[in-house]
Amino acid sequence: MASEHAPHHHPGHGHGHDGDHDMTEMLDLDAEVASAEIDALTARIAELATTVVRDIIDVGSGTGTGSFALLRRFPEATVTAVDTSEDLQRHLAAAAGRHGLAGRIRPVRADLDAGWPGLGPADLVWASSSMHHMTDPDRVLRDVRAALRPGGLLVLVEMERMPNFLPAGFGDGLEDRLHAAHAEARAEHLPHIGSDWTARLKAAGFTVHDQHVLTVERVAPLPHEAVRYAEATLRRFRHSLADRLSAGDQATLDGLLHGGLAGRDDLTVISNRDVWIAGA
Repeated sequence: MASEHAPHHHPGHGHGHDGDHDMTEMLDLDAEVASAEIDALTARIAELATTVVRDIIDVGSGTGTGSFALLRRFPEATVTAVDTSEDLQRHLAAAAGRHGLAGRIRPVRADLDAGWPGLGPADLVWASSSMHHMTDPDRVLRDVRAALRPGGLLVLVEMERMPNFLPAGFGDGLEDRLHAAHAEARAEHLPHIGSDWTARLKAAGFTVHDQHVLTVERVAPLPHEAVRYAEATLRRFRHSLADRLSAGDQATLDGLLHGGLAGRDDLTVISNRDVWIAGA
């Protein structure tokens, strides 16, 4: 979803080379692990759609999780995939070719903080883990509403906390400390994370048709792709939180990331995302 969306793709700023690779891998693996739940979400969108969905805008498209899922659900649709990252857009275009969807997806590089580009009217807008990155999300929500045709839908997905993988108590509470440090770092740079999105949607003129928590849960022993997802996420923690972790926690993470995860049979995946489906 990541979606994007994916976990906390930032649609407005660049990353270092290692960070780009980690994020891209993490977004792709998140899509793979959560594919059943994403499919169920697109089915719910189809239930609520009152018009034929032909034109879709994916806000903060990342590696294309939302774009590809929606194209599979709506066979008459095309997607305009909006992101600021040139690297992610190249990755998305290559993936679209592999999926046989290159003719149905149009990557557009744009920074929505600078204003809403001329994207044309849409029947559906998908914004997964992107809206909280906006400098002025209320203005962007109003722009989204103006872009939607009558009867159109906005699907807003927000993931406030990264997934959990490690068994309870591992490393004397290592994962709890990772999440606390990550929340602290986000609070310094993302003031809109955890917003009252229901209120913001209503203030922008939307009617909320559905609001629910999408839960992704996989029990031990995990399949290979889910173990890789855990590794990619923990590696991103290690790189992005290095200055916030104790030497002991850094050493424990290094041990996990250098072969310590592959042999474990007690890893799980628990991830929650808040979903709003709103009409213009």
